[in-house]
Amino acid sequence: MRAHVAAVVLVALVGTAGCASSDNGGGNGGGDHANHQNQPSSSSSQPQAPGLVIDIAVSGGNVTPTNAQFQANVGKPIELRVNSDVADELHVHSNPEHTFPVEAKQGQTFTFTADVPGSVDVELHHLHRTVATIQVRQ
Repeated sequence: MRAHVAAVVLVALVGTAGCASSDNGGGNGGGDHANHQNQPSSSSSQPQAPGLVIDIAVSGGNVTPTNAQFQANVGKPIELRVNSDVADELHVHSNPEHTFPVEAKQGQTFTFTADVPGSVDVELHHLHRTVATIQVRQ
């Protein structure tokens, strides 16, 4: 009986580990971003304060900010707060890459971290605008 219980627990653990693995694999520099993280963060999941907050407004085809420059640190949360009058997708070209679905509504928040130092572009896919470039440092 113990062997059976141990086998069931082992199968459950292996199944959980498989579900916990991320599909945020290395980016290919373009193409389909559907395999990357695309869920907005939940404020109840992690109480850690963001290292950088970027407020983004999309209204009447205008995007604010556009081509802005920011600085952040590796592993520190970066929060994107979006108010938009159109649906779009935010692409974050970091390591790992992220894609967030933007709805035509106010008060959307998306949080991510960059695990590798370097330049990270945040772009609105359908409007073809670079919102910001973030220099991520150690």
